[in-house]
Amino acid sequence: MDLTGKNVVVIGGTSGIGLATATAALQQGAQVWAASRSQDKIDRAQSEHPDIHFSQVDTHNPDGLSTLFSSIGRIDHLVGAATGATRTQAPFMEQTDAQFRAAFDKFWGYTHVVRMGTPHLADQGSITLVSGTPARRCNPGMISVSCTGCAVEGLVRALAKELAPQRVNAVAPGIIDTPMFDHFGEKKAATMTAIGKGMPLGRVGLPDEVAEAIMLSMTNNYMTGVVIDIDGGALLA
Repeated sequence: MDLTGKNVVVIGGTSGIGLATATAALQQGAQVWAASRSQDKIDRAQSEHPDIHFSQVDTHNPDGLSTLFSSIGRIDHLVGAATGATRTQAPFMEQTDAQFRAAFDKFWGYTHVVRMGTPHLADQGSITLVSGTPARRCNPGMISVSCTGCAVEGLVRALAKELAPQRVNAVAPGIIDTPMFDHFGEKKAATMTAIGKGMPLGRVGLPDEVAEAIMLSMTNNYMTGVVIDIDGGALLA
């Protein structure tokens, strides 16, 4: 997985899976740019990872994305890991139209990342988008998340044909111990342990484990249109 001399851009790269991917790419010799819409996250990540170039940009700001990508020049590997959405967990009939549509902001953000980033993508470059297991196994109350994931994975398969020989893949994490669950506060560790007991591997995943799959998507030159599941066997349970 040598990335020496490669330019890697991670949108949503200041925490969780995105930051783990950015640091993994850096360790493999890449020049790494990571972006987030949160300046607080950028400041914190920059202090901890001074060799990564951090920028503030929103996936719903195509002009901002275009400016960022233009400033980098050639992009060898582009990763979309930003949620960029408000997700309501409730049955379909209990959600308002606005709540259901809001979940798709993640999808629309990805379309902006791809549309603005592809003109700068190397001929043999790659794009990797982050989906999730709800796309193919939807638990009650997760329908908007599931439908968004289905849209992302459909986009990946279509783009893989349209953009070839540039490669496009997706990584679908299961339950991963990220800041997404920090709202549990002091109960987070116990909550994650309890959730993990329901998985075939008996635990939830780690951001670094998902980052390894994204690195594979970057570096395997014969992989395109693929969804890589990193879910501890959740789709089997």
